[in-house]
Amino acid sequence: MAPTIVLITGANRGIGKGLLELYLAKPNHTVIAANRTPDDPTSKVLAELPKAEGTILLVTKIDATSATDPTRAVKDLASRGINHIDILIANAGIALLWPKVSEVKVEDIQTHVDTNVYGLIHLYQAFRPLLRKARGPKWVTIGSNFIPMQNAAYAPTKVVQHWYTKAIAVEEPWLTAFPIDPGWVQTDLGNRGADAFGYEKAAVTIEDSVNGLVKVIDASTLETHSGKLFKHDGAEEPW
Repeated sequence: MAPTIVLITGANRGIGKGLLELYLAKPNHTVIAANRTPDDPTSKVLAELPKAEGTILLVTKIDATSATDPTRAVKDLASRGINHIDILIANAGIALLWPKVSEVKVEDIQTHVDTNVYGLIHLYQAFRPLLRKARGPKWVTIGSNFIPMQNAAYAPTKVVQHWYTKAIAVEEPWLTAFPIDPGWVQTDLGNRGADAFGYEKAAVTIEDSVNGLVKVIDASTLETHSGKLFKHDGAEEPW
C-alpha cells in the first residue's frame, strides 16, 4: 500500500515538531518537515526522531516570507519522487509582540501579514496541484481563536487565515480544508505571550495540543469538517 504523505510547515519547533513526532510514529507514512533553515541544528536533529515501520522523513526548505520557496520545494520534492500530498498542515507563523489596537504600529501588522497571510497563500497556490492528485486530500490550517488579551499584530492575521481556509473549502469541493485552534500552547511563542501578560506559562501543553490536533485531523472528512472551525479537543467553534 502506498504511504500516506504528510507535509508540515514550521516543523522544527513547537507545535510543528510535536505534530512531526506523532506522524513519524505512524507506520507507512512519508512525513515532510518544511522549515526555513534545513541546515540549522534544530532541523538536522529531526533526522534522529524515532520512526515507525515503513515511515521516512524528508526535509525541505520553505521560508514563509519567501514568495518562491514553496514552488521551489514542490520541484525539490518532485525530484525525490513526491508527486502528491495527502495531508498538508500549514503551521508556520510568527507572533513577535502583543500591542493594543491603540498602540500597534502598522509596520508590525505588516510583518505578521507577510509571514502569516502571504506565506499561507504562497504555500497553498504552490501545493494545490499536489493535493489535487491525492485521494481524499486534507489542508489543515493551524489557526488561533480569540484569546481575551491584547494581540493587535498577530491575532488579526490568524482571522484572515481562517477566512482563506474557509474560502478554499468553498472553492475546492474535492478538498477537505479547515482550521484548528491548537489552544494557548506552551511553545516558546505561547510562553513569551504568557510572560508578557504576567502568567507563568501558557495554558495547554504541546503534548495535549498535538495529540488533540492529530485526532481531529484523523477523524476529519469532507462532510463533517471542511469549511468549519475546530478546537484541538474536537469541539466545533462558531465562526
